[in-house]
Amino acid sequence: MTLPTLAFLGIGLMGKPMATRLAQAGYPIHVWNRTAAKAEPLRAVGAIPRQDLHDAVREADIVISILETGPIVGQVIAAALPALKKNALWIDMSSTRQDEALAFHAQLTQAGCRFLDAPVSGGVLGAEAGKLAIMAGGDAADFAEAVPVLNAMGSPTLVGPAGSGQVAKLCNQLIVGATINVVAEALLLAQAAGADPAAVREAIRGGFAGSRVLEVHGQRMLERNFVPGAHVTIQLKDQRNILAAANKAGVTLPVTELVTRQYETIAADLPTADHSAGLIALERMNPGKRVGSAPDRLPER
Repeated sequence: MTLPTLAFLGIGLMGKPMATRLAQAGYPIHVWNRTAAKAEPLRAVGAIPRQDLHDAVREADIVISILETGPIVGQVIAAALPALKKNALWIDMSSTRQDEALAFHAQLTQAGCRFLDAPVSGGVLGAEAGKLAIMAGGDAADFAEAVPVLNAMGSPTLVGPAGSGQVAKLCNQLIVGATINVVAEALLLAQAAGADPAAVREAIRGGFAGSRVLEVHGQRMLERNFVPGAHVTIQLKDQRNILAAANKAGVTLPVTELVTRQYETIAADLPTADHSAGLIALERMNPGKRVGSAPDRLPER
């Protein structure tokens, strides 16, 4: 069976391991990044770096994008349109607003192409292991065509029509953001009240409080390892997108509003720290209280 030719746009923290998985799965893949040098290392795994966006997409049956923000996705789609094959399938795996995804769908459909929004969860480790949770919105036939490609990166689920993937991702990030901050509160309370926070985490891991966030980010907090992972600024973008979706849907999300304010307090000076740095935001509200004694491990500026 002939594999479809892919174009992968966005070789960042998540995009690099995702594109690597696709190349290792044997897909013919052209890779592009606005900073062209970031795509060059993928030559070693069989991908073809392209400096020109049109060169990257013109042969592609399926285009995959994972870019920083919705407006950037929109700019790249607009720039790529003249070179796209008719009926090409564009899969945007970025985290954007639902209304942005719907606009991309309309734009590509009008141009004779197809669109899935398919944001992911699982972080860099999930991307490297090919174990991302992939939440897709779009036409069922388009999703079925995309499944073999998506399977190389994780576990895809069709959650509804176009735009629904972004809704699912926002629900995911709502839970992740809130749980990170609740885990931070639990560990800080344990420390401040005289218990061993590491032992408390171990004691509750197998009960109803157990979660992937407690497992991964709880350990990060104990080690004070805030090297990303996922950036504070990315989590804050998602928090604001959640609130925008809630406003449009006519619902109030008070916990999400609180979590958003917490991330806003550290976005200026810790923008690229892992989102488990919600612990630092909490500690700043509680002067003199701190989890553990290790120095903070933070990304280089």
